[in-house]
Amino acid sequence: MSESEWFSLLGLANRARKVVSGEDLVVKEIRHSRAKLVLLADDASANTEKKVTDKCRHYDVPVKKVGDRVLLGRSIGKESRVVVAVTDQGFANTLLRKLD
Repeated sequence: MSESEWFSLLGLANRARKVVSGEDLVVKEIRHSRAKLVLLADDASANTEKKVTDKCRHYDVPVKKVGDRVLLGRSIGKESRVVVAVTDQGFANTLLRKLD
């Protein structure tokens, strides 16, 4: 999978307002069963990684590791982001296929 494929698709999902970023907001979306896919930066802290992956496992939400926080942030037009949730099933399914 090329980096640009998931990168541009995540940007499109963000423009469609189907993306939430930031640890607290993402955990809230997971708890309310609105998160369909969680993307975690490779350089997330061990604490953040454990918190997010445990929540995802408990609520049965797929989680994928992607590039670093700068790349993840840039994909949604921000400076840097450690964790992002996709709230649309269609976008989530397509991203999962591209990330596998």
